Amino acid sequence: MKKFWIALIIIVVLSLIGTGVFYYLRFFGPNVTGNQKYLYIKTGSNIDDVYKTVVKEGIVNDTTSFLQAAHSMKYRNVKPGKYRLKEGMSNRNLINMLKAGNQEPVNFSFHNFRLKEQFAAYVGKNLEPDSAAMMQLLDSAKFAQQYGLTTDNIYTVFIPNTYQIYWNTTPEKLFKRLYANYEKFWTPERKQKAAAINLSPQEVYTLASIVDSEALFDSEMPTIAGLYLNRLRKGQKLESDPTVIFALKDFTIKRVLKRDLLTNSPYNTYLYKGLPPGPIMMPSIAAIDAVLNYEHNDYIYMVAKEDFSGHHNFAKDEAGHRENARKYHEALNERNIKR
Repeated sequence: MKKFWIALIIIVVLSLIGTGVFYYLRFFGPNVTGNQKYLYIKTGSNIDDVYKTVVKEGIVNDTTSFLQAAHSMKYRNVKPGKYRLKEGMSNRNLINMLKAGNQEPVNFSFHNFRLKEQFAAYVGKNLEPDSAAMMQLLDSAKFAQQYGLTTDNIYTVFIPNTYQIYWNTTPEKLFKRLYANYEKFWTPERKQKAAAINLSPQEVYTLASIVDSEALFDSEMPTIAGLYLNRLRKGQKLESDPTVIFALKDFTIKRVLKRDLLTNSPYNTYLYKGLPPGPIMMPSIAAIDAVLNYEHNDYIYMVAKEDFSGHHNFAKDEAGHRENARKYHEALNERNIKR
């Protein structure tokens, strides 16, 4: 009889140990694989959707224990986002992270995009919203009006920089975040400088986009900005080749031809006076500040240098410009650059 009780006690102890080990492994044992760096949970997902993703992406070794742990820990309120995974994480740590919504932000960095479509495509590649959703927002006149903007100049809100953005951020929230940065960027000092040249922040941004398109070197930006401001003050057309290229939407063009100058578009500054209705690219902060801190000069004309160094020859009168233009066109012909 004594042996029976000893055996029974041993069985119970082993059973308890086994149960303890089972629960330990289910909750605290390593389970996350190294197959994926991140777990992406889409907006509107439920626990079944999360489980399907975990299985499909091979995120855990034991999918059954993950599901059991999720139910035991009452993981029901699924929060979308981009979650960083660490190999060897336990079910408990993983599920606690998901329950808390402790996602990792995306380093959202952009510059030099020419078109709204390019920016929207970048959003679709790096964040949850697709490019169509972003374009729908940017092309909404009603939405733009809320910020005193138009669908042509809504792009002026986007100041090139690196932002910390959550992956599941909606287009509206993304715009609000960028607009908040835009308001910080336009300090009283910058606004005062813009007013001194009779331009709004949107107009400064638009002119900066032309300056940035023309300048290969930041050092030339204030000179080019001064030239264009001289033209604006005199009521002359800006006559900027990059605006014609933008109107044509053919960014492979290296040589603007006479027929191109007849392109009927409000962005063609050879046909229409003043600034175009919106920017022709996303200018750098250096270009924006170059407009605000422009060089005071008497230049009216410029043309690329014939040595193709990326610098420009500037002129105060038409005679000087014709000579500079002749040198450049001869250099183009010598290199057989027709388009």
